[in-house]
Amino acid sequence: MILAMDTSTQWMGLALFDGWQIFYEKMWRTNRQHTVELVPAVQTAMEETGIEKSALRAVAVALGPGSFTSLRIGLSVAKGLSLALHIPVIGVPSLDIIANGLELSDKPLIAVLKAGRGRWAAQRYQSGDEEWEPQGNLFITTALELEQIITSPTIICGEIEEEELRVLKRRWRNALVASPAHNLRRPAVLAELAWRKFKEGCVDNAASLAPIYLHKVSSAEA
Repeated sequence: MILAMDTSTQWMGLALFDGWQIFYEKMWRTNRQHTVELVPAVQTAMEETGIEKSALRAVAVALGPGSFTSLRIGLSVAKGLSLALHIPVIGVPSLDIIANGLELSDKPLIAVLKAGRGRWAAQRYQSGDEEWEPQGNLFITTALELEQIITSPTIICGEIEEEELRVLKRRWRNALVASPAHNLRRPAVLAELAWRKFKEGCVDNAASLAPIYLHKVSSAEA
């Protein structure tokens, strides 16, 4: 069983996955109450499913980019569980979670996540054998900038507000915006991605694992 937690933004999420079945998934919007909500939410998930912490084989955590404080809270809880239960921790970039909520396609994809002041942190992807594979580096952009650089049909998914959607739809032939249900950053997807890493032996060092902070993201597309 793997416990997955995502605290990248005000949208938080938890999931429990055993490699075959999603036993639990919850997403909710917090008013910057990550510190007081996360640990009780984990306890509730374990109680509602009847799963003991001793059954956990790994803990997965979203690495960002995202809010500086909320990322640190999520990573701190994940590391604490890892050390207390003697299980590995597995970090997954938050934009990978958004991208892999969509079916694979022969079209390229750009996943976006709020970066403050009307900006997005963004990542390009191409379809791989099992999942969407990142292309190039993370970059900072806006809906207007993205609308201008898309020159061929490209799937856009992530945290997109109504006005940003209007901007992107001016290039409706090229900007193929995912539906609201497919723009969610689902913790069940995080759990699946982390499980693949776990089965391949690709786990992280709890002491050195660090979030992806926005100040390390380029302000121009790579």
